[in-house]
Amino acid sequence: MPASATVSWQDAAEYLSLFAPVGHGNSYGISVTSTGLNEVLGELSTDQTLVRTPGAWQARDESGTDAFGTAGLYNRWLLTRLYGSRPVRVARGARADRGRVVEAWTLISPYPSADLRVLHPGTMRLILNVSP
Repeated sequence: MPASATVSWQDAAEYLSLFAPVGHGNSYGISVTSTGLNEVLGELSTDQTLVRTPGAWQARDESGTDAFGTAGLYNRWLLTRLYGSRPVRVARGARADRGRVVEAWTLISPYPSADLRVLHPGTMRLILNVSP
């Protein structure tokens, strides 16, 4: 995975048991940064490994359960309560290697603490590693 020039990602494996589908945690990676979503997307705009399909890498508002999906074991009530009526900013896209998609990314901001009690102003990156 290409390293970001200014965005510093920190591994956040403690989120895998919450948001990765049961039994598929080894296919996922989760990391976080204090950098906001718009800045992350700005930096990614020059990354030549990202697949640029219509709608990809564009931030949009979603509900918490739409952003995080329903396959994980997280407490939906706590997540809904945490975000309240506040929208979750989400951008999705894929990364390719030699013309083949190898990762599907979901960027989420703000992102919850692992106990689903506090919102952090940075960005969470969920990566699904796509098997050949």
